[in-house]
Amino acid sequence: MSKENTVIVDYDAGNLKSIANMLNFLGENFLISSDASDIKNAKRIIFPGQGHFRQAVENLDRKNLIEPIKTAIKDGKPFLGICLGLQILFEKSEEAPNFEGLSVLKGNVKKFQKGKVPQIGWNKIQTTKNNSYLKDEFFYFVNSFYVEPEDKTIVSSTANYNIDFCASIQKDNLTAVQFHPEKSANAGMDFFRLWISKT
Repeated sequence: MSKENTVIVDYDAGNLKSIANMLNFLGENFLISSDASDIKNAKRIIFPGQGHFRQAVENLDRKNLIEPIKTAIKDGKPFLGICLGLQILFEKSEEAPNFEGLSVLKGNVKKFQKGKVPQIGWNKIQTTKNNSYLKDEFFYFVNSFYVEPEDKTIVSSTANYNIDFCASIQKDNLTAVQFHPEKSANAGMDFFRLWISKT
């Protein structure tokens, strides 16, 4: 594993401890930070997700992290978004209709209309040809919302919860997943290991 810093973005939300535990287990050198300079100097960035779309946008804005994150992505720095960290990359969410996301990707975030919401538990993904880090395995999901990318070619896996939905995306240096790999046992560990080794 690389000994250069992986930065986990701390925006007063997210599942920091579980991700930190996973990276510790893999022997990866990392830093939990809300400092723009750490994001700028990072080898790679992990944006964890847990919480509300509006709260995430407001916290990022308050910490002056929106532009540093968007610049890092634009400059080609490897970026991994997890759960809300996937959703926040898009333009709008039904969870907070009046708040704009990072708008790195075109598309919207929709709420599940059928079944028990949120989806909580293990669900099997089906990978697409646009995939470098995942296998068709069970991952752990906790989500009431799912992304609808305008560009369908960036979808790297799908899952089904009464409807087929986007479970992950991949585009250039950008990788993001709707599930929680840090809570997905061996499948999640393999995903982290592969993503780190290839970035």
